[in-house]
Amino acid sequence: MNAMVVFLSMGIMALAQIAPPVQSHEKPIQQLVSAFMSAWNKHDAHAFAGTFTEDADFTNVRGVGAHGRNAIEQFHATVFETIFKQSHQTATDVRTRFVASNVASVDVRWEMTGSTAPDGTPIPLRKGLLTWLVTERDGRWLITVMHNQDLTPRKE
Repeated sequence: MNAMVVFLSMGIMALAQIAPPVQSHEKPIQQLVSAFMSAWNKHDAHAFAGTFTEDADFTNVRGVGAHGRNAIEQFHATVFETIFKQSHQTATDVRTRFVASNVASVDVRWEMTGSTAPDGTPIPLRKGLLTWLVTERDGRWLITVMHNQDLTPRKE
């Protein structure tokens, strides 16, 4: 019986050592969400791209993507000068699931006002979902993979 208790205790201690420290990483991930939204709302492509890792992958609501921080910055520089020039985006709900101590899946529900169609026609309130894979590198949490989904009902 003592051997069983020792064995179970060792197993629990081993699991505790590999369990991700959720509480200590919640604040930095919230700060990442805030930095992402702030850069978007300032229409600052450089600061926006700074929320991504150097080798990040980005996919927008239309399935168009960019690989790497520089390409993500160039992509957003264009849209921040056109269809998103007056846009304002807000995170309405953030859910995080840690898969390792330095890796998390983050779902960010968003709402956006002020965007326009390519012809300049105003687009009403949009809602969507960002799905991020974030990683902690050198003490900083950054987006490694991002997929964006539009949840606004469409009239077809």
